[in-house]
Amino acid sequence: MNRLFFLSCFIFTIFIASCQSISNDNSIKLSPEVFKDSLSNANIQLIDVRTLKEFRSGYISNALNINYNSEKFTDSLELLDTKKPVYIYCRSGKRSARSISIFKELGFNEIYELEGGIINWRKAGLKVESN
Repeated sequence: MNRLFFLSCFIFTIFIASCQSISNDNSIKLSPEVFKDSLSNANIQLIDVRTLKEFRSGYISNALNINYNSEKFTDSLELLDTKKPVYIYCRSGKRSARSISIFKELGFNEIYELEGGIINWRKAGLKVESN
């Protein structure tokens, strides 16, 4: 019975590890499916770091748009709760990856990034909202 339990735990760990990866900056990159499942937790902050124009073309439900290229990007992030997990995404993953160091400087410890950005989200057939 113990062997079966440990084998099940091992297989589960391998499965989870294949769905996410830890990047060089210690943030956790999540596949679109795992990212989506994580959003059901009410205690998170979902941040879209694209421009307002990009955001309006389609965004993940309940996302807050904070433009990475804005002069007020850091000021806007300071209004967030550093104790809550933050989930970030952009178009392809480049801006969200660059923004991680700023989140860390401000004291965020739990940072999750959508691997491949909203492009991969859409490729996975996941729903986006639009204005």
